[in-house]
Amino acid sequence: MDPEHQLLFFFSAIGAFNGLFLSIYFAFFVKHRNKANYFLSALMLVISVRIIKSVFLFFYPSISELFIHIGLVACALIGPFLYLYVKNTTSRKNYRSRHWLYHIVPTVLAMIIIEYLYPYKQYRSYWLLSATFSIGKFLYAQWIIYILLSGIVIKDAFASLIKKGKKLTDEEIWLISLVVGVAIIWIAYNTTGYISYLAGALSFSFIFYLMLLLWFFKRKKATPFFFAVQTKYANKRIEADEVTGILSRLHTLFEQNGLYKKPDLKLADIADELDIPSHQLSQCLNDNLGKGFSTYINEYRVKEAEKMLVSNHHLTVEGIGYECGFSSKSTFYSAFKNIKGTTPAKFKKENT
Repeated sequence: MDPEHQLLFFFSAIGAFNGLFLSIYFAFFVKHRNKANYFLSALMLVISVRIIKSVFLFFYPSISELFIHIGLVACALIGPFLYLYVKNTTSRKNYRSRHWLYHIVPTVLAMIIIEYLYPYKQYRSYWLLSATFSIGKFLYAQWIIYILLSGIVIKDAFASLIKKGKKLTDEEIWLISLVVGVAIIWIAYNTTGYISYLAGALSFSFIFYLMLLLWFFKRKKATPFFFAVQTKYANKRIEADEVTGILSRLHTLFEQNGLYKKPDLKLADIADELDIPSHQLSQCLNDNLGKGFSTYINEYRVKEAEKMLVSNHHLTVEGIGYECGFSSKSTFYSAFKNIKGTTPAKFKKENT
């Protein structure tokens, strides 16, 4: 590979790897994670995989067929994950926790079937955008439809952008940048013969721009809306019937599934299971039960520990604490004494 091509390869690939870095960051290192974070992480991931596939296929045409198929599936998922992130970030509705599967599962299954029937290397002409009829055209049509749907969701933000004297919020700037950035990558793939070069370079610029926005918002100490659950309606009182529904579903979730036994269980995990914002679950517990999440979950754990201390003669006291979801001996003893007024060992001695 000559120096010119090496430079093109470098700039085409570096954006994709920056995207992988952001994907990992949004998924694992954000302090307050919610469903929107995971959609954003998935979006960064599929964009990166799509670009990496294009770059390596252009420079190394003999790459694995499986690698090509993974890249094509990733391409089909860019639109759905963009839409799901934008919709989840802006909507006031509480969608069912599995609602997103209706966008993802059919797309993945369709791509697996198509690629099984028409492998890329064997039926390459069926995939090329230059062909009169091609799978690639339907793939990119699906992508642009989701981009347009995402644009419709934030149409008010675009209207504010055009309207004079109307100031955009940080959230609106972020979402507009995201949708426009994905649209630019789509345009690059559809309007140039040097798709691997241009789309890779544009991806680098796009990801780098997002990183600058991230830095800018953190410097401003603005609300990190793409990291945490939205707090627009945090101060709004929850209706009585909604509270009843939340608490009933929460009780069922704990009683039937025993989720409290997971030692690393977080408020955001339960909120995601209930498909409500974390702040709403926290507000519901504090305003209606007068207790925080840690107290609520520890009460379940201590109740289970009581039963096991009396009936289980095989495990040690510490072992029972671990079985009930406590992450250490000290937290078990502390929570048990706060709730029952005695230590687990003393309770066991008095009741057996």
